Amino acid sequence: MSSSTHVSALSAPVASAGLVIDNSPAPIPGAVWHEAAVAGETLTYGFDRGALAGARWLTADFYTPRRGDLALVVELHEPDNPTPFICRFTLLPHAQARLRLDLDAVNLNRWCYPREGACLKPTVSGGRVDLRDVHRLVLKVLYKGPELARWCMTPLRATVEQPEALTRPLLPDGPLLDELGQATWMDWTGKTPDAATATNRIRSQWEHRAEVTVPAGRSAWGGWAERRVEATGFFRTHHDGMRWWLVDPDGCLFWSTGPSCVRPEIETYVGGLADAVSWMPPAAGDFAACHRGQDLAGVEGSLSDHRVDFLVANLIRTFGPADWRRRWEELVMPLLRGIGFNTVGNWSDCDAAGRARMPYVLPMPPSPTEKRVARVFRDFPDVFDPAYESEAAAFAETLAPRSDDPAMIGYFLMNEPLWAFTDFLLAEAMLWTAPVCATRRAFADFLVKLHGDEPGLRAAWGMPVTLAQIVGESPWTLRLTEAARRDAEGFSVVMARRLYQTLGQACRRVAPRHLNLGARFSSAPKPWVAKAMAGCFDVFSINCYKTEADPRMEQVSADLGVPVLIGEWHFGALDAGLPAPGIGHVATQRDRGRAYRCYLEQSAARPWCVGAHWFTLYDQSAMGRYDGENYNIGFVDVCHRVYEPLADAARLSHTQLYDIATGRIAPCDDMPEIVERLNM
Repeated sequence: MSSSTHVSALSAPVASAGLVIDNSPAPIPGAVWHEAAVAGETLTYGFDRGALAGARWLTADFYTPRRGDLALVVELHEPDNPTPFICRFTLLPHAQARLRLDLDAVNLNRWCYPREGACLKPTVSGGRVDLRDVHRLVLKVLYKGPELARWCMTPLRATVEQPEALTRPLLPDGPLLDELGQATWMDWTGKTPDAATATNRIRSQWEHRAEVTVPAGRSAWGGWAERRVEATGFFRTHHDGMRWWLVDPDGCLFWSTGPSCVRPEIETYVGGLADAVSWMPPAAGDFAACHRGQDLAGVEGSLSDHRVDFLVANLIRTFGPADWRRRWEELVMPLLRGIGFNTVGNWSDCDAAGRARMPYVLPMPPSPTEKRVARVFRDFPDVFDPAYESEAAAFAETLAPRSDDPAMIGYFLMNEPLWAFTDFLLAEAMLWTAPVCATRRAFADFLVKLHGDEPGLRAAWGMPVTLAQIVGESPWTLRLTEAARRDAEGFSVVMARRLYQTLGQACRRVAPRHLNLGARFSSAPKPWVAKAMAGCFDVFSINCYKTEADPRMEQVSADLGVPVLIGEWHFGALDAGLPAPGIGHVATQRDRGRAYRCYLEQSAARPWCVGAHWFTLYDQSAMGRYDGENYNIGFVDVCHRVYEPLADAARLSHTQLYDIATGRIAPCDDMPEIVERLNM
């Protein structure tokens, strides 16, 4: 590692009772082995209050030979703050990883930081802390796989200068991926032995695509042909007095089921890990389409953003560089219909879905396209900026090419808004993170209307606050009283409603006949957020990685007067060659099928639910995507082998879907044991 200036802050850690220190030789010089039988074991570093005040980075090197997602957490504690700052990250097995935690993260203005090599998905949460007051650091095992957690690490150090990026990590067991994109360090039932087997399988799928059959009694869109209501030529919602439905363009009742990420893509992040692949597709020539990303070598302290796609390489081997994309489209749409899906979920090739007349949902861009408006906290825009409405209009124009497409069910305004990944109120977070802006001025106006003037504000809040501090003309250093938090909550409702109303109205002008499917929240919305959303969406969407559809959504549906669509869910296992199972973890591929049936069928039986979209069609890469996720969550693997136990279970559920939704058939209740749940 670099000779960065150190801050003498971290003492030798104290291990919890169940954390075993093993002094056997480690592959990384200076590293020490640690073992934990259960999650929650800790290393605690105590030091004088404020000893981290001059530090800019925390860093250490790690290595684990264990798969199953070993996730570690760094906590920073203040003496008088019950909520520590938290940074969590996971380790890619069989490769040296380097944590480089930028301590600016304690301001919580970001949620997820870039993956670096084998250090995966660093995310921050918890409370905002002042480094001048931090007196304790805790390294904790957040979760682990079924095996004993085992990792080695070098001493954790605080530095002033940025540590060097790790561009040539140690790979004690050699490359991690074979030429097909499969893990090299394990075997499993169904592992593809060679390229010829993969190409023969893919070509056979294409040649037999015309033999696909779909469930009887379905409309051309996959709706329920037995039950028709008024047809409008586009998708809409309908409540029949007993339950909510979608309605397809021909007027058939419709319950939406399908996988997300229906596109030919299983990207492998190779920034700092180029030596970890046995074969790299040539960047020029026939395999050029396998490469994406950019070279960040000129950016100080950064790794390359280079990504390579072995699924695409396998398709090119089969169909050639000119035809692979078209042939993939020709085989994948029949494959989906053969499993009984009637929807192409989010993050998919919508053009391919439209050509196949397969209903699809559309993700809007991550942020409005012009980006002239500043962000006041994470991805939340300055919604009172005069330019915001024109920015929203430009955002909505992305719908224009699809405004006449009846196959489009609707659009998601956003996905898992980052400002919602915190317990902070929007207005409160804005005070800490945003300079003078239109929304801060609007907050000051809001407070003047409530309390009259500055003395009235101070009296109401019970703290020495000035309007200049609210506007941002003076630095914000205060912690809000309960009375102040009530006002901040009230204005947070105003902020969120202005966000959703402005975007929704702009989209409605461009695509008036399509459904606004909401913002795909990652959990049940806080009460103030739900209040802000009233009247803004046609459907409330949530990504729900539980063992069942979140029962709290019944009340959300009732409060908002709209149905609920589950935008993401899945279950994975560790018997298919991936380092991690997914957010929902079961033991085997057969158990994945059982879990699919229970979750989907019980969702269909909920009268407030109109669909559930599995995440994703394909497995992720065994070496991880851009942020490091490396889950067995697909219906299809990197060599285009279908997980038949999962597909067979899904076919059965889809065949009787509408009978379950109307109560003619009871939903499956054969949920397998959940081996490990990740708390997302």
